[in-house]
Amino acid sequence: MNKKFLAGAALLGALTLVAAGCSSSNGTGGNGEEGGDELITVGFAQTGSESGWRSANTESMKEAFSKENGFDLKFNAADNKQEAQIAAVRSFINQGVDAIVIAPITVDGWDDVLTEAKDAGIPVILEDRTVSASEDLYASWVGLDFEQEGKTAGEWAVENADGSNLVILEGTTGSSAALDRATGFGAAIEGSDITTLDSQTGDFTRDGGKKVMEGFLQKYGDDINLLFAHNDDMGLGALDAIKAAGLTPGKDITIVTIDAVKDGMTALANGEFNFIVECNPLLGEKAADLVKAVLAGEDVEKKTIVPDQSFTQEQAAEVLDSRPY
Repeated sequence: MNKKFLAGAALLGALTLVAAGCSSSNGTGGNGEEGGDELITVGFAQTGSESGWRSANTESMKEAFSKENGFDLKFNAADNKQEAQIAAVRSFINQGVDAIVIAPITVDGWDDVLTEAKDAGIPVILEDRTVSASEDLYASWVGLDFEQEGKTAGEWAVENADGSNLVILEGTTGSSAALDRATGFGAAIEGSDITTLDSQTGDFTRDGGKKVMEGFLQKYGDDINLLFAHNDDMGLGALDAIKAAGLTPGKDITIVTIDAVKDGMTALANGEFNFIVECNPLLGEKAADLVKAVLAGEDVEKKTIVPDQSFTQEQAAEVLDSRPY
């Protein structure tokens, strides 16, 4: 009787182990495992949510760094405050993540925390924007050619609005996007008959673009007939100020912007913007591939540039419905 009882207990225990094994093989284990494979823990320090472009970029990153793709993503948006972004990176280091991805708010001020990540053996991938720190402090960067974006915008302005009086809505002060776009645009219009009346930061936000444009219009009035905005959102904010001043955007004031997000492309298709240079926000897949390659010990390119397009009103109308962002 005792032998039968012991044999039955052993069989029940074995069945319990089998059932537990089947149960855990389809879910996430206590050690961060899914489907039997350990997830790669990645900390992503985003700038914030200042624009439609940034929202599309965040969604691209979250989709690429999903559990289904083998990642455990720790996400932080710093509300465009660099001290908060650096604090988030330090938190990722203290948590012992496998890799860190940063969209740096500004180019300067990263040396110390990047050194801390390197000392901890945690590779860093830069996404979207760049830094002035030594290249040996990060593994790779993936993003856009901001200077070329500015140059493309400037070349169109010279060809289509030479002789105009220009105002500029700059992006976040000290950011690589703002610095490089200004450099490219300035080089393109040099030697032309375009006169720059003023240039101020709108911090890549609609509200900032509206407020700065209101100030421009109060100061210069009808003398303004060309606007270059470093991103669509500032240009969209400027539309409100231009209309409130009794002017017609796209006619009284020629408007050139950068990004090509849905709202910007809609304004272009409707004739309120005149030209947009694309800045592709869908960088998530390339960033995720870089993280996997670096952690696998593979050699990767130090820079990966994602190509951009540009759009006139007619071109925007043709592709608007099919745009993924």
